[in-house]
Amino acid sequence: MRGVFRYAIALAAIVAWLGSVALHSSDDAQKTKIRGLITGRTGETLTVKTESDSVTVVLTDDTKAQKPKGLGLRKEQMSFAALIPGLRISVEGVKDEKGRIVANTISFSGDDLKTAEMIQAGLDPTKQAVEVNKENIAANKQDIAANKEQIAANQKDIQDAAQRFSDLTEFDTKGEATVYFASGSKKIPSKDQAALSELARNASGLTGYLIEVKGYADSSGNAAMNQKLSMDRAQEVVAFLMQNCNVPARRIVAPGAMGTTSPVGSNETSQGRSQNRRVEVKVLVNRGLASGQ
Repeated sequence: MRGVFRYAIALAAIVAWLGSVALHSSDDAQKTKIRGLITGRTGETLTVKTESDSVTVVLTDDTKAQKPKGLGLRKEQMSFAALIPGLRISVEGVKDEKGRIVANTISFSGDDLKTAEMIQAGLDPTKQAVEVNKENIAANKQDIAANKEQIAANQKDIQDAAQRFSDLTEFDTKGEATVYFASGSKKIPSKDQAALSELARNASGLTGYLIEVKGYADSSGNAAMNQKLSMDRAQEVVAFLMQNCNVPARRIVAPGAMGTTSPVGSNETSQGRSQNRRVEVKVLVNRGLASGQ
């Protein structure tokens, strides 16, 4: 009798262990990891093209976007604003009942983000690299041939990224605003704050909207300073939209620093320069979604 009792206990333990293994196997089967290129985005989802398929990735409040920091052993937490079309990412998450991946973490490198930002903003990265290298040569007396070789080495990667953007999902513009700045300043004038608030209110009624922000500078100062100032202005507008207009971070694509490119006025006159010190803000909606709005 005692032997039968022991056998029953042993059998129950085996059944419980098998059940536990099955449960963990089921949980592990739901977990997944992919690598690919962002080819489209709405507020809450990304379309990611992998080597074999196109996958929908869902963003939640618990999703973490990160890139390596320092030697790569630590991770720097990033805003959803960095998740722009053309960015190569790694996604870890779980599949939902629709076959989408609900992301736990999204990782990407700083180099990939920089390339995607420059092309998203409409910059000519090769020209930008030439200007920066020219300044470095003047300041540090670096070897011109070495800089040319570096530009040539990067050019193919830049051209490949530009080609990827030619195939991206197109967006319709549903609203626009332009913010103008005083010389050397990044402070948003009161009248332009009102325009941004109205833009944000109108955008809140659109499905899957995104907000694109591009900063510009006039020709005063050197190229590096103008580049930084144009980014500072763009980031100031992004901060205002998030903090004062309650625009979620996932709705704003990474701001673009345009420097002195695409002037709308002559930099030879004070009036023209005042027109060039600006940030252009657009509300974008995926063309597939826009047709129903």
